Amino acid sequence: MNLAEGVQLVSLLLLSAMMLGAALGVVLLSNIVYSAFLLGGVFVSISGLYILLNAGFVAAAQVLIYVGAVNVLILFGIMLVNKQRDFTPIPNAWIGKLATGVVCLGLFALLGAMVLGTPWALSTEAAAGDAAIMLIGEHFFSDFLLPFELASILLLMALVGAIILARREFLPDEDLDQPADQVLTLPERPRELVSAGSTGNTADESGDR
Repeated sequence: MNLAEGVQLVSLLLLSAMMLGAALGVVLLSNIVYSAFLLGGVFVSISGLYILLNAGFVAAAQVLIYVGAVNVLILFGIMLVNKQRDFTPIPNAWIGKLATGVVCLGLFALLGAMVLGTPWALSTEAAAGDAAIMLIGEHFFSDFLLPFELASILLLMALVGAIILARREFLPDEDLDQPADQVLTLPERPRELVSAGSTGNTADESGDR
């Protein structure tokens, strides 16, 4: 992709601002659903940066995998979780906040040192062009095989965790006595205790009421 230098600079600034703004929204917003949607915006912005680097395949993989799979999986996991718990203050919560701040500062220092210590000189080698996909595949299955496999295991763990969190085993009895138009969740009982006959009896009793 050949763009004018001014267009590239403006696109870089817009995509960078979009990525940083969405990333701050992911961290600072209290609504986890909005944070998940903004995370998708972060992924899309990163794919735009890949396009500016003439890495079309990596940009397409970014959208397909992270936006179309990982982010959608996160949204399903959030929306299917059905846990109703009263808020209880956590004792010594400042310790967790302090530990989180220390970890974030450590990661920021590590990334800053990596950015400052990396030579960012442009390569003089010819662009790979259409052979970039073959080169990426060769590196994935040779130099970066272990991180590639670990990433797949991490995604599998995220999938299993989302399925476990999304399972609704039971609801309290008081929720079942409420009118149907006020109950926003599915009335379910423990699966190991429910049989076909008992389900029918429960339905008959509900009809009699």
